[in-house]
Amino acid sequence: MMKSLSSCVRARAFLLLLFIGPMGLCSPTWAMESTDATAPKRELRAVWVTTLSGLDWPRTKATNAATRAQQQRELCQLLDQLKAAGINTVLLQTRVRGSVIYPSAIEPWDVALTGAFDRDPGYDPLSFAIEETHRRGMELHAWVVMIPAFKQAVAKQMGSRGLLKTHPELLRKHADMYYLDPGLPATADYLLRICHEIVSRYDVDGLHFDYIRYPENAASFNDGATFKRYAAKGVGKAAWRRDNITRIVRCIYEDVKAVKPWVRISSSPVGKYADVSRFPSRGWNARDAVHQDAEGWLRMGIHDILFPMMYFDGNHFYPFAADWQEQSFGRFVAPGLGIYFLHPNEKNWSLGVIERQLHYLREQGLAGQCYFRSKFLTDNVKGLYDYLRNDFYAFPAMPPACTWLDDVSPSVPTRAESDEGTLAWLPSSDNLGGGVRYNVYASREWPVDVRSAKNLVATLQPDTHFSYNRPASVGYYFAVTAVDRCGNESDALQFSDHADDVTYTVGRLPLDANGHVRGLVYRPLPTAERKALEKAQRKARKKKK
Repeated sequence: MMKSLSSCVRARAFLLLLFIGPMGLCSPTWAMESTDATAPKRELRAVWVTTLSGLDWPRTKATNAATRAQQQRELCQLLDQLKAAGINTVLLQTRVRGSVIYPSAIEPWDVALTGAFDRDPGYDPLSFAIEETHRRGMELHAWVVMIPAFKQAVAKQMGSRGLLKTHPELLRKHADMYYLDPGLPATADYLLRICHEIVSRYDVDGLHFDYIRYPENAASFNDGATFKRYAAKGVGKAAWRRDNITRIVRCIYEDVKAVKPWVRISSSPVGKYADVSRFPSRGWNARDAVHQDAEGWLRMGIHDILFPMMYFDGNHFYPFAADWQEQSFGRFVAPGLGIYFLHPNEKNWSLGVIERQLHYLREQGLAGQCYFRSKFLTDNVKGLYDYLRNDFYAFPAMPPACTWLDDVSPSVPTRAESDEGTLAWLPSSDNLGGGVRYNVYASREWPVDVRSAKNLVATLQPDTHFSYNRPASVGYYFAVTAVDRCGNESDALQFSDHADDVTYTVGRLPLDANGHVRGLVYRPLPTAERKALEKAQRKARKKKK
């Protein structure tokens, strides 16, 4: 066993060298056998990154140049981890609770950035996050908390630019919080201003609405006077409230599409829309409990994606996931999974709970999945991070194309002169605007099959060149496609000449003290092989003892 495993490691050593791409060293996942033959090329693989109280980011307060740089490094490290796990969509909390993580003309800075409300951290975190996320070939959607304002205990800390000072007439007390009153027409106007500010100033790929609903225990929400003033005669309060939320969604959707039609609009509704046949929601659902007509938004065409918060299991999960898919009306549903329940301090779920949910969603043809929240993923709770990276997300995937927004593909890239170890091409054009990004593929067969995720080297790259490690690419052909902002992909530019057919021997390359090729990084072996190797190594250590 040890002899065969050692031979395997030596044979794979060449393939485990990493490509040097636009971000430095990139993994040649195309050189590996898939651990899941059904791995799709198109799949939403999203994660919520929470800035509230710095739960996911930032850990360090930016109070001087050194801590500012550390805060930025923390975000880059987080994005690196998410990229390595196979994530392609980052939902970054941008409006927190009446405060934001960018320089706004409307609301104050959030406290998580510096330790105080409305204190400038010395840079623009949203702009920085967008640039670094795009650099890694991922999408960034600005996560906006809509109706909740802030806790009553911190209201005075918000300062002169807080809602309590600027628009107290829009707020209602409920439990220990202040909330915007959705029934007031001015509330929709106010939220529209914030969303317009983000979309018009920043190159976001999407705008994600959180808490676009009435609060828990909505029956006691203090909007009686608003209902009396604005409700049409004969309309019940529940229907009026649903219409209020839908009106907010519609006006923002229409405004965003007028500014940048490629920006995806999504939200995270309560995980059960309503009762389904044989399985009641037991009083907690989107439509009736909090007046959130999320399926209606898909039907009316004022939403592109739903990430329902399906933090359940068993009959609380599967029938309701099927219901979301059946009522998706041609739009995308990617259920949010409650991975925080894996933690021993929560429900202590086994990894198998999430594994079964993932396979079910893929088999049923849902658009993908989203994880709440990133720290429970990057902390590898119950081995989830390893499972995604080495198994379920063994190969990269692109977000699915929103063809109802635009279905015209960009032009095919044109080859340009390039140096050794670099692919280069001329920019593609697109009818929509918003710019074009590029996918790079590689295969030992020509022409390269760009339909297969197994051949993807890099996705959604912003540059018109791609650098690779020549020793690791001997015998491989390359192809490049252009992708527009709605996800439409062009035909491929096929590079008919493969990397120089030169024999490289690992032993002839400069090695470091650990016996690894100096300046290069080795990717961990696939799960099954690594486990077998570790098992053999443990047996060998026991024999020595």
